[in-house]
Amino acid sequence: MMKMNVIMVYDANEENLLMCKRAKNPYKGLYNLVGGKVEENEDDLTSAYRELFEETGISNNDISLRHLMTFYYALSNAELLVYVGKLTKDVTLVEEVNKLLWMDVKSNFYNQKMFSGEGNIAHMLEQVKIHRDIIFADKA
Repeated sequence: MMKMNVIMVYDANEENLLMCKRAKNPYKGLYNLVGGKVEENEDDLTSAYRELFEETGISNNDISLRHLMTFYYALSNAELLVYVGKLTKDVTLVEEVNKLLWMDVKSNFYNQKMFSGEGNIAHMLEQVKIHRDIIFADKA
């Protein structure tokens, strides 16, 4: 089974979400969350931190990630692991391939002409709102 992750990175005020503008398919030209493939024999959470650092320069010293949900795509035999965290301090972003930018959390993430994921990003944000007290408990 192929495993991938996406990471929802909130700024310290929880007003903006870190997005990347996809430079290649799938979803070329659309905004997406950062993330990537889980390598063979790699722990899921370790993979999320590795991908986050590779794509943004954000390290585990800057953020604490929590597993939010997993999407299983039966016909593709693939799992998408969703992690969420809030920055504990200001960071300087380091772009790998995709352009990075902060997007207001009030944006219309259901807009499929602008965002990837067929509305899944909006769904993920709603889950964060529902479980905010648990997700960000004891976080700076």
